[in-house]
Amino acid sequence: MPHLTRRRLLALLATTILAGPAMAAPRKALSAQDKADVERAEEYLNSFTTLRARFLQTAPNGSQAEGTAYFSRPGRMRLQYDPPSPMLVVADGTFLIVHDKELDAPSYIPLDSTPAGILVRKNVHLDGKDVAVTKVGRAPGILTVSMVQADDPGQGELTLVFTERPFALKQWRVLDPQGNVTQVSLFDTQTGLSFDPKLFEFKDPSNTRPKLREG
Repeated sequence: MPHLTRRRLLALLATTILAGPAMAAPRKALSAQDKADVERAEEYLNSFTTLRARFLQTAPNGSQAEGTAYFSRPGRMRLQYDPPSPMLVVADGTFLIVHDKELDAPSYIPLDSTPAGILVRKNVHLDGKDVAVTKVGRAPGILTVSMVQADDPGQGELTLVFTERPFALKQWRVLDPQGNVTQVSLFDTQTGLSFDPKLFEFKDPSNTRPKLREG
């Protein structure tokens, strides 16, 4: 893959994964079992404030990128991509910042407009006022919870994938406007760690004003 194409693809992936997809499935009424499983997922996500994991990001065309993910609730996240990727994604409590070091100015996306914003809220609610669960899926050893923005379900769908034993978040998937799926798989996950607050700070090397992007 040519170098410029690879850079553009990585930038697109980071933005697509975290900034919001389209073509969501219609919402269906949840059964009592669905509601119980959603509550289990919420209880798990609220059981820790910090998480570190290695991640493998897979694009619809099969290309992959790896790195380390850091979450610190409320509001902080960092996706540190392994070299030679020039990508860095940081949530600083207000913005999700997507930066390609080989290009130019980073993009600033309001954190609350992204799927990442759901995962780093102080209190995670997957089926609340602004987020609606569309379906709950079950397979041997696996639970999936899919959700959309309640006031604009056509904007897209985020699916969280949990393992049952132990119960843990292992993957999230995002549907793009063309109906393609990009996924991020987590492994070597650790919770309850202490992080340097500077890990979630972003210093714009160009010292420019934020360029806002809609989620």
